[in-house]
Amino acid sequence: MVFIQSQFITGHGAPWIEVEELLKSERNFQVSQRKWAPREKHFKNPMGDQKLMEDGTSRFTCKGKPIYHFMGTSTFSQYTVVSDVNLAKLDDDANLERVCLLGCAFSTGYGAVINNAKVTPGSTCAIFGLGGVGLSAVMGCKASGASRIIVIDINSEKFTKAKALGATDCLNPKDLDKPIQEVIIEMTNGGVDFAFECVGGAKIMRAALDSVTVGWGVCTIIGVNVGDNGLNVSAMELLMGRTLTGTCFGGWKGVTSVPKLAADYKNKKLDLDALVSHTLPFDKVNEAFDLMYQGKSIRTVLLF
Repeated sequence: MVFIQSQFITGHGAPWIEVEELLKSERNFQVSQRKWAPREKHFKNPMGDQKLMEDGTSRFTCKGKPIYHFMGTSTFSQYTVVSDVNLAKLDDDANLERVCLLGCAFSTGYGAVINNAKVTPGSTCAIFGLGGVGLSAVMGCKASGASRIIVIDINSEKFTKAKALGATDCLNPKDLDKPIQEVIIEMTNGGVDFAFECVGGAKIMRAALDSVTVGWGVCTIIGVNVGDNGLNVSAMELLMGRTLTGTCFGGWKGVTSVPKLAADYKNKKLDLDALVSHTLPFDKVNEAFDLMYQGKSIRTVLLF
């Protein structure tokens, strides 16, 4: 595991009003073009490998000391410096307070279902975790025509929103007297066709993998818990026909896919509004984190 040293500017998904200064670009960007959505490019370790620009230097300093970049975007700032491959141009009338969700949460959860797992009509699905990513996965399963969408979370207050978005069954592991995977196997007579792990941590990953049926079940890992020891999987589990896979940004190509997703939202094909539970000024960013840790928010939009 590679960790970022020293201080850095966080934030990895946001729309910007315009490109103010352009040093070099191979994609015909122009100064003052508006509404770009920063999106991290793909690295072996997206946090550690994008703390500096391509030339090995940082563009941020404080009192003469370098401040590192975060995932190539550092969007918790009024100004940021990014590579052109981290930008996607949006239409001028894009709703900035909603398309910011395309930088990670919605794109990752929805895309994991649509692009990676390729959920089929009439299938059964289980989604572990009902944050912004998990709820986006619920929307993806609904759009794919899944016949049964089982959601799992230790916060039962999230179930109302999940049901409104398409969930058919809601389970809180705290209310059960046996492991969640055993309950799901009993409910589905052998396991679900698709499972999505949207939390992170080896224990939950194991539960998600165990909950899919042998023969053709697909488990997609989306969540990550930094410092976790990882998941141990035996060859026999895979030889029995289960597939274990993962996703990065939901399988979308940021430069070309983000503008299309933004257009789909504008044309009311996608519901990003359902994921926004709070809107706060940026100086209340710590309050936004508190809401998240307390399980009281889905996504909080921060405004400068």
